[in-house]
Amino acid sequence: MIILAGTVALEDMGVKILGFSLGREDVFEPDEGPDWGPEEEMLTSRRVEAGELERPYAATEMGLIYVNPEGPGGNPDPLGSAQEIRVAFARMGMNDEETVALIAGGHSFGKCHGAGPPDYLGPDPSSSPIEQQGLGWRYNYGSGKGPDTYTSGFEVVWSPTPTKFGIHYLRLLLEYEWELTKSPAGKYQWVAKDAPEIVPDPFDPNKRRKPTMLTTDLALKYDPVYSKIARKFLENPEEFERAFARAWFKLTHRDMGPKVCYVGPYVPKETFVWQDPLPDRDFDLIEEEDVEHLKKVVLRKGLSIRQLVYTAWSSASTYRDSDRRGGANGARIRLYPMNQWEVNHPEDLKRIISVYEGVQREFNDEQERRGSKKRISIADLIVLGGCAAIEEAARRAGLDVKVPFTPGRVDANQDQVEVEFYKAIEPFADGFRNYFKYPERIREDDVYTTPEYFLVDKAQLLTVTVPEMVVLIGGLRVLGATYRYEDLGVLTENPEALTNDFFVNLLDMKYEWRPADSYRYVFNGFDRRSGELKWRASRVDLIIGHHDELRAVAEVYACDDAKEKFVKDFIAAWNKVMNLDRFDIRMKR
Repeated sequence: MIILAGTVALEDMGVKILGFSLGREDVFEPDEGPDWGPEEEMLTSRRVEAGELERPYAATEMGLIYVNPEGPGGNPDPLGSAQEIRVAFARMGMNDEETVALIAGGHSFGKCHGAGPPDYLGPDPSSSPIEQQGLGWRYNYGSGKGPDTYTSGFEVVWSPTPTKFGIHYLRLLLEYEWELTKSPAGKYQWVAKDAPEIVPDPFDPNKRRKPTMLTTDLALKYDPVYSKIARKFLENPEEFERAFARAWFKLTHRDMGPKVCYVGPYVPKETFVWQDPLPDRDFDLIEEEDVEHLKKVVLRKGLSIRQLVYTAWSSASTYRDSDRRGGANGARIRLYPMNQWEVNHPEDLKRIISVYEGVQREFNDEQERRGSKKRISIADLIVLGGCAAIEEAARRAGLDVKVPFTPGRVDANQDQVEVEFYKAIEPFADGFRNYFKYPERIREDDVYTTPEYFLVDKAQLLTVTVPEMVVLIGGLRVLGATYRYEDLGVLTENPEALTNDFFVNLLDMKYEWRPADSYRYVFNGFDRRSGELKWRASRVDLIIGHHDELRAVAEVYACDDAKEKFVKDFIAAWNKVMNLDRFDIRMKR
């Protein structure tokens, strides 16, 4: 309803809307999953290091949607603001043209409110007196509303037609020179130099104002790339309107996932690359006997268990529940830029994909010779290879198991990948694979810098529970599915066998752990009696034994009688992750 109301309002103000989808869900308790940032107070920032916004954040300060409208850290610097805007919007999947369209289109309407001193602003809704019934932010200056309204503290009206879409905002922005001033609330803003009072006062028909802008507006004028786009839009109003409509649709729908998740009669027929489109499946699904045959073929191709498992995990774990993007379907891991992500072992991945392509070619050619329409995709083979490897690893541990596999994935093409977006979100941490790019940034007094913190964030994106997270780490470690296939965290004498050794050895009191580097990222495990170096582990591994909740789960799996339970639970969690993006199945239920 919120998105529909905003869309209808735009339509009422003259925007030709691209479309609208139903299908969003309401939650009735705070979502503690998103990483809002390390700050404890609103409008503060501890996320900028050496002038660079730390990943994975997009907003520059706690409580802001994007960037500080006054400029970086409150400094009214339009070019500095442009740099922040570009980073923030890129991390939301927006390119420069979409960014200019959203800002210029959004600022064609309305105003900012900062009509008086900030000292009169009451507490937030949750902290306000009970008689205010959750409304909060009461402003006790003048009437507190209308001409005395206070929200952001800026007092800006961008356009002389604030209830009608058009190019007045762009015309004023690019036509005038601007001088720095302050709002009645003391916020930095800008007023047009030598300009007549052409902007109607929102509350008094007899008054007019000079055009005003925010520092973030002037970023579009002074940044050379943004300025070029803004001038193009000014000279081509219809193109500007189309660009804004498309960018608005993207902004309000980009967290809904692929188009199969959209609902209603107003869904546009056009499919967009940011929806992670997939080609239609034009072949029949393989059957159980084909699955078993292909498992044997893959295991005979000379790839190790750790390679097969690592590749399948790398493909499926790109899924993000925050926007329902990524995942194994499409096999985008074989396409640019994911095939160049450091954590995905680019050179090794190239060889593994080549093997899978050979298997695919052999199988599909044979089916064609038989007159069958059954085919296998690379996306399915990657997952199937991981499943086959796990079954073999369980067999080596003395257990005969079957890992579920659901065929039906298809292979995306390169033009179905939003390249710049996936470049922007390349992971710098994945505790499941014991990968952490910046150990030098670890500060133990700041949990937000630690790999264990980013492990939890990754688990949340994959929708895995605490027990699922723990069992997945223990399983991936003994399978050897670690970054660069190193022994870091592989706490077993029998790698590539699906045992509970990781938990047994992690919790065994015969070992003492000591830091192995100055960053306190890698630790060595020594035999307490002999002093012999036995194991290497990361902070992610040790947090399993250190944190009381995680240790409680680990103790269950470390038990002598828990070997089968461990394998069963690992397979269930594995199967969940492999199918997180199977909306083709989920939406049919």
